[in-house]
Amino acid sequence: MKAGESAGGGAGAAGWRRPLVKELGDAFLPNRVVSATALQILVGGEIALVLLVWLNSPFAVLPKPAEVLRAFGSLWLEQGLGRELFTSLGMNLEALGWTALLSLGLSYLTVLPAFRPIVLAVSKGRFLGLIGLTFVFTLMVGGGRPLKVALLVFGMTVFFVTSMASVVAEIPREKFDHARTLRMSEGKVVWEVVVLGTADRAFEVFRQNAAIGWMMLTMVEGISRSEGGVGAMLLNQNKHFHLAEVFAIQFLILFVGLLQDYGIGFLKRLVCPYASLALERR
Repeated sequence: MKAGESAGGGAGAAGWRRPLVKELGDAFLPNRVVSATALQILVGGEIALVLLVWLNSPFAVLPKPAEVLRAFGSLWLEQGLGRELFTSLGMNLEALGWTALLSLGLSYLTVLPAFRPIVLAVSKGRFLGLIGLTFVFTLMVGGGRPLKVALLVFGMTVFFVTSMASVVAEIPREKFDHARTLRMSEGKVVWEVVVLGTADRAFEVFRQNAAIGWMMLTMVEGISRSEGGVGAMLLNQNKHFHLAEVFAIQFLILFVGLLQDYGIGFLKRLVCPYASLALERR
């Protein structure tokens, strides 16, 4: 009896392993779909590989994981990293709110031909360097936090408008014609086809451009250090060549940015659950 149970258990384990091994092999073939379990194993293995390479890095100047952890503890407990993070996070969220409001408004206004040259001009602003515009924004909004928020909003808006205006311009004509056959007014057509019809893509564009704010954070907080922030702290540590502290702050920014990215993605799935119904990889 025990032998039979053992044989049955062994067969079941082997039967479970075979599909998983096949899925892991499929992960290295194009256009294959793997289970969440296989994906978790792959992610864990890749993280372990990165840590192994890091621990055995030939560059002696790079801090090891243990040094980064100690530096993080020191920054958090002794130098107020948590307070600086809260300052930067609040500023970043404020800038995101203004960016979404301005960018979506301008993008939807492209349904009016009179506004298309304005939106086109705004989109070309992505070629401008923010350092050269600092004086202009200082005259417009003053210094300190308003200046940093304005720089962040400009840096994200020019890219957001470029992507979202393209989404609106690429709406197929048949969608407009279908709405008109339902006897909708032009205002109703804009609401249903342009605003609601592109909501899922608007979330995705917002999600992609929200990361720009964290990339710009160090620069804008370096321009005006009156309120501090993790960007100003990062510049200070980098100036004194404290690499362990630099890595600790960078990993913290990465972690918070990933949480923000996940949150926007979750909100997209909550508001637009239909967006992933026809996708092969969900």
